[in-house]
Amino acid sequence: MRLTLRVWRQPAPNAEGRLVTYTADDVTPDMSFLEMLDVVNEGLTEKGESPIAFDHDCREGICGSCGMMINGVAHGPMKATTTCQLHMRSFKDGDTLTIEPWRAAAFPVIRDLCVDRSAFDRIIQAGGYVSVATGNAPDGNTLPVAKGDAEAAMDAAACIGCGACVAACPNGSASLFTAAKLSHLSHLPQGQPERYRRALMMVAQMDEESFGNCTWFGECQEACPKDVSIDEIARMNRDFWMASLFERDEKVSTGTG
Repeated sequence: MRLTLRVWRQPAPNAEGRLVTYTADDVTPDMSFLEMLDVVNEGLTEKGESPIAFDHDCREGICGSCGMMINGVAHGPMKATTTCQLHMRSFKDGDTLTIEPWRAAAFPVIRDLCVDRSAFDRIIQAGGYVSVATGNAPDGNTLPVAKGDAEAAMDAAACIGCGACVAACPNGSASLFTAAKLSHLSHLPQGQPERYRRALMMVAQMDEESFGNCTWFGECQEACPKDVSIDEIARMNRDFWMASLFERDEKVSTGTG
């Protein structure tokens, strides 16, 4: 296969970026998308040119490091597939591919296709944990969890924090990511004591970052490589409003509000 690549090149966060055209020769259908970029980078390095910078780590669809817009679609044309799991058989010989970084105010470009996703880290730090001292890990059978709750928690915990939901959302919202991180704890007994306070803290941190509001376009759900459902956002909204009511009632009862 021979492909034409239009790649976003930006040498530094404050530098001006532009699309640069490259030709990818001898691309095989069994190559992953990142392996194809590796080959292109080898050619650029041999020519003494700067290779294309892109995020990657495990290359197994687990870590959430990779991510780019491919022809305007987060992670490319295959549903429920990360960029590193996308194979070149998804394209045809002679195709032109436009490759850009995530486009969101909360994800500033660092270089080329690499963006700063530390806003996600700060949302997790705000409350995505259980703070009680649990000691050593208990035996899995000592704390019964209903099968439905366990499966729902696992579905939410499948989120790998890649940022595709933000990049795909017309508003640049992080609601699906934040909701998934809230839901996987709120489904479990260990997450109940801090459930509503966690919702307040994480939603507040999400609002402090440069993310947009959720208006239920549903693009986040379509772009998610792990098929996290938009239903998690409804659950987050419910917990947030419950937490807001609890907080208001507490202030009224104590005379502090």
